[in-house]
Amino acid sequence: MITAYLTHPDCSLHHMGPEHPESPQRLEAIRARLSLAGLLQQTMQADAKEACDDALARVHPVRHLNALKKCVPDEGIVTLDSDTMMNPDSLKAAKVAAGAVIRGVDQVFKRQADNVFCAVRPPGHHAEAADAMGFCFYNNVAVGAAHAKAKYGARRIAILDFDVHQCNGTIDIFKNDPEVLICTSFQYPFYPWRYLRSEWQNVVNTPLEVGTDSTEFRRIIERQWLPALHAFKPDLVMLSAGFDAHRDDPMGDICLEDEDFYWVTHLAMEIAALYAENRVVSVLEGGYNPKTLASGAEAHLKALLGLPFMDVP
Repeated sequence: MITAYLTHPDCSLHHMGPEHPESPQRLEAIRARLSLAGLLQQTMQADAKEACDDALARVHPVRHLNALKKCVPDEGIVTLDSDTMMNPDSLKAAKVAAGAVIRGVDQVFKRQADNVFCAVRPPGHHAEAADAMGFCFYNNVAVGAAHAKAKYGARRIAILDFDVHQCNGTIDIFKNDPEVLICTSFQYPFYPWRYLRSEWQNVVNTPLEVGTDSTEFRRIIERQWLPALHAFKPDLVMLSAGFDAHRDDPMGDICLEDEDFYWVTHLAMEIAALYAENRVVSVLEGGYNPKTLASGAEAHLKALLGLPFMDVP
């Protein structure tokens, strides 16, 4: 497998204060771990470019994009909600995060890579069409999916979200869109407290009880996601890869292990091999314990590279 690794230095410019869990140290932890394991050197590394306003406007109304720009402070930090703050460089970081997913889509459709991991922040899956929330400004995976539809004529895009939180923003943008299938696993009941019930034919909501372990997670995913994916036959598989469902992450109470992230990534790759000519584009979402974020990302990247899991040290 040719795996591209996309990121950008500007992703580290965004910060929301020294105590905020969504910090620049998240990407530093991932890069250090992947370099030490010798995995980063096996990828095709490149910097992302900023998403243009037209690309963002495919999923976010222009008036909302303009309102966000007006919120950017000249200095210091401003608060959008209790979880989400903005510094002078926040939208610059958000634009390269969304731009990484666009570039990843380009790479898999142009056959420059089989799959792509976008190691970017801020995350995106809570960003609704007209609402920045939950650490998110632009919905990165949605921007990439809309780009795939507009530029490459993709008509069956599967978005698999395995974060501890549900992807309310992705659902808000694509609910009732028959060209997008959303499969989302999440702790229930839990933030974001909206869109938690399955009311749309193209959304497979997979709520997980507190304490859900590896065996139960895999059983539920196989039972709920696989039939929907085989029926849908996606021509592109996209992943919202959250590592905050790890048993040692402070954000939630799901008890997954590194090998579960490897397993669910491999499942997505099998679907992509069957229906999508191997095309997988993954984008980082949650994960707030630097150690388990890094080890989860290592397991994820091993799967994308086609390497055996073995024990992640």
